[in-house]
Amino acid sequence: MRFTFHCLLICLLARTLSPAYAQVTPADTLVRHSLVRHSLVRDTLARDTVPEIRPNYKLLRGIFAAQSAVYLGTIYGLSKSWYKNPLTKFTIEDDSREWLQMDKMGHLYTSYQIARHTAALYRKTGISKRQMLVYGAISGVIFQTPIEILDGFSPDYGFSPGDMIANLAGSALYLGQVALWDEVRIQPKFSFHYTSLAQVRPQLLGSTWSERWLKDYNGQTYWFSASPKSFFKGSNWPAWLCFSVGYGIQNMVSAERDKSIEMGYRPYRQYYLSLDIDLTKIKTRSKFVKTLGFLVNSLKIPAPALQFSSKGIDFKPFYF
Repeated sequence: MRFTFHCLLICLLARTLSPAYAQVTPADTLVRHSLVRHSLVRDTLARDTVPEIRPNYKLLRGIFAAQSAVYLGTIYGLSKSWYKNPLTKFTIEDDSREWLQMDKMGHLYTSYQIARHTAALYRKTGISKRQMLVYGAISGVIFQTPIEILDGFSPDYGFSPGDMIANLAGSALYLGQVALWDEVRIQPKFSFHYTSLAQVRPQLLGSTWSERWLKDYNGQTYWFSASPKSFFKGSNWPAWLCFSVGYGIQNMVSAERDKSIEMGYRPYRQYYLSLDIDLTKIKTRSKFVKTLGFLVNSLKIPAPALQFSSKGIDFKPFYF
């Protein structure tokens, strides 16, 4: 089954990869580097780049092969370690009310980040912006879809339509912004802090520090950051300074709200308003700093925040 979806990814990319046998000369390489370097200025969806030379298909195949290896390795590892019981018949499980939808935010965030990172990786090959975006969006969905299918055959989980919708939404959020504005203006981000609730149910919320950041939804916050400069181009607002809106939960010691209440806890939602920094907008000539900023920009920086919940408004002087 996992190979079926891998073959689907190959079919989706086959048309563009088909001319890959063309040879690229050193002179072509110099021109390509120049094209990629200036593509941020002139490469738009309205006027998509038409490569003056053939893209670097050798690099494209290498990236695709490496991505496929990681993809298959992840699926194989999950099939051996995550799914303890033998797979059975396919079932559908509506878990849309679990964890107050925090797990769905995680699916959206993950799909978006896969699309963003994959698109940036493919751009280095010299392909057009449309191709780059399509590859990124496809990767965001394809990478997670087999996991959802495996869940469907697992007696412990079941296929979740809510998870699948969140996966699609994450890729659409990336692709849609670039299609609409020719840039990313609203960026999903993540932050985490440790809570004492994991000690209540360590098997569910994590028994070690490394497990808690993934399993304890009470400590997770998902953000959407945007700079006013992106929407008001003529303003003097710094392009790197963003407002950020966050969402989190508290007192969920079970996936179901009612069970958490039975255990003596009162779950509630939390909303945040904070400041953030877009590290990709900080001007620098260092390629290392640019790459580091791109990668770290997936995370929300610690900053003062206002917290809104059913308990009222609270000020957090340093929230992460």
